[in-house]
Amino acid sequence: MRKFVLIAACVMLSAVLQGAGELSGRRAPGFALPNIADPKLGYHDLADYRGRIVLIEIMQTNCPHCRDFSRVLEEVKAKYGNRVAVLSVVNPPDTQRTVAAYMAATKTTMPILFDCGQMAVSYLKVTPQNPAINVPHLFVIDGEGTIRDDYGYSPANQAIFEGKALFTLIDGMLAGGKRK
Repeated sequence: MRKFVLIAACVMLSAVLQGAGELSGRRAPGFALPNIADPKLGYHDLADYRGRIVLIEIMQTNCPHCRDFSRVLEEVKAKYGNRVAVLSVVNPPDTQRTVAAYMAATKTTMPILFDCGQMAVSYLKVTPQNPAINVPHLFVIDGEGTIRDDYGYSPANQAIFEGKALFTLIDGMLAGGKRK
């Protein structure tokens, strides 16, 4: 029996150590990125959103799942108003022209920020061993600046990107719910 308990403890410790590299549960990296759709609006600095829930979507304008998710994010913006900030972030090869076309086609009103890769790399912890940036990817940041959850698009996370699970998550955070 002791051998079983020892093996189980080792397996659990291994799982905890492997989980330490996850993208959530850490302070959100700071950034100041320009609003590509309207450069006159200046830069959006994550520190300006302190005290509010912030949803950061890393996306591409040619991504069909990103287009679908933009409707969900617009619903979030409409339902929660200033209590939740919604920011989308694009990287090259997107340009001011592709963003303008995307915004017109999807009727997106939230800011779309331009990143040359540094912000996305820091959020997604991209390394030579983990070089992929898969989109859409959503980061949920609490009012204290901690990444509470993150979701890459997959069948397992489809309810976040296409259903009502994101609203349930936000409602729980606004009600003071603890991280799952």
